[in-house]
Amino acid sequence: MNMLEVFVSSLEEFQPDLVVLSGLHMMEGQSKEFQRKRLLEVVTSISDIPVGIPIHLELASMTNRELMSSIMHQVFHAVTSLGLNEQELLFLSQSAAGPHSSLSSWSGVPDVGMVSDILFWILKEHGKSKSRASDLTRIHFHTLVYHILATVDGQWANQLAAVAAGARVAGIQACATETIDTSRVSLRAPHEFLTSHSEVGSRVIFNPDEPVIEWHREGVSFHFTPVLVCKDPIRTVGLGDAISTEGLLYSEVHPRY
Repeated sequence: MNMLEVFVSSLEEFQPDLVVLSGLHMMEGQSKEFQRKRLLEVVTSISDIPVGIPIHLELASMTNRELMSSIMHQVFHAVTSLGLNEQELLFLSQSAAGPHSSLSSWSGVPDVGMVSDILFWILKEHGKSKSRASDLTRIHFHTLVYHILATVDGQWANQLAAVAAGARVAGIQACATETIDTSRVSLRAPHEFLTSHSEVGSRVIFNPDEPVIEWHREGVSFHFTPVLVCKDPIRTVGLGDAISTEGLLYSEVHPRY
C-alpha cells in the first residue's frame, strides 16, 4: 500500500502483461479519514496503469464492513479480476446486504449454490456491462475443497484450464510436493449440488471423468472444480495467492478496448 504510487510509475518501463495488487485490508487499523483519502489515491493510481493491462485484486480477511463496502463501491470497477475465499465472499455480501447476507457464517463446506449467487451478484452489481463503465469481468473463488471461476461472457478464455490449474497448485503447495501425490490427498468436494438458490438452479452430479463443471447464468459463465485436498498440509501460508496467480497464468484475457 505504501509503495503503490512508486510501483505504478515503474510499470511504463517494465511493461507487464498483468498487474496483481493486494493489501487493502492493511488499512483496517487506520482512521476513517485516512481510509477514505487512501482509497481515492488507490483508485487514481490504478487508473494510471496503462490501458490494456489486466489488473487482479486479491482480497484478504477483514472485519470492518464500512471499509469493505467502500472497497467494493470504489475499487471493484477499476480492476479486471478479483480473488477471494469463503470468508471474504460472505463478508462482502454482508457489507452490502447482498444474497444470503443473513447467514452469520458458513456451516462446514460453503454451499455451492449460495457461493454462485453471491459471485453472480458481484458481477451484476459491479461488473462490466453495457450500462456500466466497469472493468471487472472475472472472480476466482477458492475454498478448501472446491474452487469456482466466474467470468463475464466474451471477456476471458481458457477458464477450464485456469480453474483446474488453481486447484492443482493447492494440492501441490499444501503438501510441498512436485506433483499431486494421490496417497497424500483426498476428494472432499460435494458430490452433488444446486447451481443457485436465488433462482431455479440446476442439480449437478459430480463426474470424476469430467471434474470441471460448467454452467451459465445471464451472461456469466461458472467453472467449478473440486480440489484434491492435502491430508497433512506442510505449507498453507500464501495458498490463496498461489491459487489465484496460477489461475491467472492459464487465463486468456480479451483486450479491454
